[in-house]
This record gives sequence, structure tokens and C-alpha cells, in this order.
Amino acid sequence: MLALSFLSVHDAAGRWDTREQGMFMLASMRRSPAQRPGPAVAHVEPGTPVSFLGRGVGIQGTLEIDGELVINGLVKGRISALKLVIAAGGLVEGDIVAREVVISGQLYGRVFAPNVVVEASAVVEGRIFHTTLTVVQGARVTGRTPWRPVNYFDTLETLPEVRE
Repeated sequence: MLALSFLSVHDAAGRWDTREQGMFMLASMRRSPAQRPGPAVAHVEPGTPVSFLGRGVGIQGTLEIDGELVINGLVKGRISALKLVIAAGGLVEGDIVAREVVISGQLYGRVFAPNVVVEASAVVEGRIFHTTLTVVQGARVTGRTPWRPVNYFDTLETLPEVRE
């Protein structure tokens, strides 16, 4: 089981509705090294499960997804998935580890992925560690985008600490 430290929703003004605090459990299997995110393929295989985090849902904690995750809500914490899509209404504050990341919404944090696409509607503040990076005209990116060789992601067991 994967324990999330906080599950809440936004109120009508977009603020956290803290009256709904509590513990939320998700079923999660431990991953073998072959299942961990990495650059083995540049795309997600057909038939890979897709999970959706809808508008008005916020989660704080660590998410480990064995397939694709599409975020329209708010996530504060670390996300690990084969593919992550931050939709135009989505907001992520934290670290992302995946094979492929598509950002159309807002990201405040770090990305560790061989393939990253930043769409025109995106707002990114932080670092994007990548092998292939596509930034569409109109996207706002503040921070660094250091290139990393493919083998960097193969050996990434723990995330580097944030430099102050």
C-alpha cells in the first residue's frame, strides 16, 4: 500500500479545503528494476494503464504509477511513472521521475526524464534533466535544462539533493 500524507480538494476560489484532511491509501506494487522508469523506450507501450487526477483534486505525498498519469489537479510531492502528462489545468510542485513527460500546465520542481516536451501553455520553474527536450514557442521556462546521457537515467536510484 502507498500512503499519501494528505488528500484534499480545492474550494471554489481554488484554495485548499483543509476540512477534508485525512489519510488515503492506494494499492501499489513494488517495482522490479525492469519496471522502474528509465529510457528503455521513448514511448509508452499500447495497453499501458492510464490514470487520471481530475480537476479539483489535490494530493500531497509520493505517487508511484506503473503506467501513465494525466494530472488536471494539484500534486505536491514526488511522482514516479512511465509517462506523466501535466494537462493545461494541472499543477505539480515537486520532483518527477519518468521515461516521458509532457507539460502543458504548471510545474515548480525538477524533472528527471529522457524525453520531455514543454507545450506552449506551460509554465515551468526549476530544472529539467533530459536527453531530448522539446520546448514549444510560447512556453515559459525559468531555470536550467541540463542535458544528461541516456545511461544517467538507467543508474538513477536516488534523486540528487536540491542545492540551496
